[in-house]
Amino acid sequence: MFDRRRFLSLSAASLAAVSCSEKPAAGSAPELRIGMDLTYPPFEMQDKAGKPDGVGVKIAEALAAKLGRPLKIVPMQFTGLIPALQTGNIDLILSSMTATDERRKSIDFTDPYAFTGLAILVQKNSDIQSIDDLKKPGRSLTAKTSTTGQIWITDHLPSAKLVVFEDEASCVLEVAQGRADAFIYDQLSIFRYSQQNPDTTRGLLKAFVEESWALGVAKGNDALREQVNGFIKSFRDEGGFEKLGAQYLSEEKKFLESQGIPFIIR
Repeated sequence: MFDRRRFLSLSAASLAAVSCSEKPAAGSAPELRIGMDLTYPPFEMQDKAGKPDGVGVKIAEALAAKLGRPLKIVPMQFTGLIPALQTGNIDLILSSMTATDERRKSIDFTDPYAFTGLAILVQKNSDIQSIDDLKKPGRSLTAKTSTTGQIWITDHLPSAKLVVFEDEASCVLEVAQGRADAFIYDQLSIFRYSQQNPDTTRGLLKAFVEESWALGVAKGNDALREQVNGFIKSFRDEGGFEKLGAQYLSEEKKFLESQGIPFIIR
């Protein structure tokens, strides 16, 4: 978060087959293997032909071109990204991942390329108006597994009943059908889900926690991290992020700016 989430059902076999490059010829620059969860439109997704697409994919393509390396996108579930980076199966994570202190214990992060925050999806007729209302006893909450929404609930609302799912669609359904009082997720997603389900949900879009997204890098790989930081700066200076916002997020950009909320990628 018009159709940000198409609630994709992607099989492991189809994901495993996705790649943005052929095997490089001997003696050429090594592949830049970037791990992504391709179920997060419009940032990381597949197009109608099954090829990787979205804001994150375009950033990855520009980054690989800047570094002079062929790109290989390695699709996987979000929960598998950090282990894959730690074991050397990928070189970078570019998957709308929030750079948190907890994750920094396991991996390093580049400079941020996007700025967002946590927001709340509730039932349309709910009495919930802010995060403070979720602190009342007996609240039932939902979150996507391994996200900052889940972490925040665990840390700050330990008495709440929490149900987690691998996909956002299930979280939205929990709220829409009244099984959960609220779904905590990133601001842009909450906006889109509330737009997609106006008869059953509404979004509390003022972020109660600010976050930033960055690329994940293996601990100690400072050379690659600095290369990516250089790319982020030049891509921003050249208007690359602004162009991607216009291409993939024009409606969201217009809405956020109308609310006095800075646009996510800038």
